[in-house]
Amino acid sequence: MTGQSVVALLEALQKQGAHPCVGGGWSVDALLGQQTREHSDLDLWLPANEFAQLIVIFAARGIDRILPWGDDRPWNLVLHDGAARRVDLHLYESLPDESIHYGSVTDAYIFPAAALEGQGSIGGTLVRCEAPEWAVRWHTGYPIRDIDRHDVSRLCTTFGLEVPETYG
Repeated sequence: MTGQSVVALLEALQKQGAHPCVGGGWSVDALLGQQTREHSDLDLWLPANEFAQLIVIFAARGIDRILPWGDDRPWNLVLHDGAARRVDLHLYESLPDESIHYGSVTDAYIFPAAALEGQGSIGGTLVRCEAPEWAVRWHTGYPIRDIDRHDVSRLCTTFGLEVPETYG
């Protein structure tokens, strides 16, 4: 996905009252303030209670197909347009103590809301994205690829963060 298509989609979501937070590789580049590599998709954190509204917004922009992914779950699915735009949705719920609930009722991942309160820019447009230390944390726990090494190295260098042991 291009930076221009990412910004256009974020603006459309925000215009309709959605509260997107950029995740994954685009979050890394937003935090760095520049695009450092190509991106095949856009990871978005979005409140689950906005899901019905989100589907309408995505469908109006042609992103209306579910791409079966090996680990799809009701709180994480991939939408695409059949061409170049692919959006990996991470649906969460805000808890009364201001933490975030992501996952199932029986196997939830709970983290602080501050994890989704980073700020960065894509193509000169300010965006809400993952906080740097959480962007690094979420690049662990799965087989490390070259693009993960690239992203984590840049984040740790830029923000003075410790490189995770799994990258050593």
